Amino acid sequence: MKNLYKILIFTLMLIPAACTEDIVIDIEEGEPLMGVEAYLTDELKQHETILSRTADFYNSDEIEMVSGATVFVTDGVDTIYYLEDLEQRGHYFTEPVAGRKKTLYTLYVDVPDVTEADGYQHYRAESWLPDNAEGIDSVVFLPFQSYLPLPDTMYGLYPFFQSLDDPSINYMIDVARNDTLRTDTLTDKNVVSTAGYAGYYINGEEFLKENMMMPVTLYSTKKLKEGDRYTVWLSSITSEYMSYILEVQFSNGSNPLMGAPSNVSTNIQPAGKAVGWFSAASVISAETVYHEPQKKPLD
Repeated sequence: MKNLYKILIFTLMLIPAACTEDIVIDIEEGEPLMGVEAYLTDELKQHETILSRTADFYNSDEIEMVSGATVFVTDGVDTIYYLEDLEQRGHYFTEPVAGRKKTLYTLYVDVPDVTEADGYQHYRAESWLPDNAEGIDSVVFLPFQSYLPLPDTMYGLYPFFQSLDDPSINYMIDVARNDTLRTDTLTDKNVVSTAGYAGYYINGEEFLKENMMMPVTLYSTKKLKEGDRYTVWLSSITSEYMSYILEVQFSNGSNPLMGAPSNVSTNIQPAGKAVGWFSAASVISAETVYHEPQKKPLD
């Protein structure tokens, strides 16, 4: 009887392993939505808006980009236009211009559509361009500090700056090595709230009485090379945009059964007609060059 029980258990264990047929889930297709990725910062540069159409989950075709739209942002006084790039369909750029801190901006996107009464689909979104620290004094490579004992093989990149006495500040962190951006998609972004660090000189003496040192990123010492240049950007963003980034990261994947239990939020109106986000941000940055630590001479 005992042997029969073992055989039964073994057989049951083999059944899942023998099932190798691919399962294709029939996902109901809806109307394509407008995809909007729009950005404005207080940096003097060209800012970009990207327009596209959504597709069903299993679609392997190229993304349909949206051309011929009228795109602009306004604060009620000044208007900034985004003009479509002649070589990149669906990519719209401003002339070099800087947004203003502590200002509410409204994005308008008008897409030609002969089925609409006035010949256009209309979309809009609002975003607050937050305040930010005056700047980053320096960024420094130091051995990574942790509450847990770790081998001396990790270095952190630590910023030093005076944070604003405002617990609502949130940062999106970007890092580049030489001219290669390490965080070029939303799934790569790091975001952090400074609610617990408001008013501190970050990584300074008073800060360290209450906190561990706070790096913006970590590197294995094997990947650090003498003379490499690193740039750090700290973008002050709204809490809503930070939540959107986290939703995108938790929803990312190739399995329709995995990810967030609901659709990712959007600030693009009208509701149910678009996906994406219009983000306004204030940005500070600093650079450093990595130098290998000098070895102590032997006694």
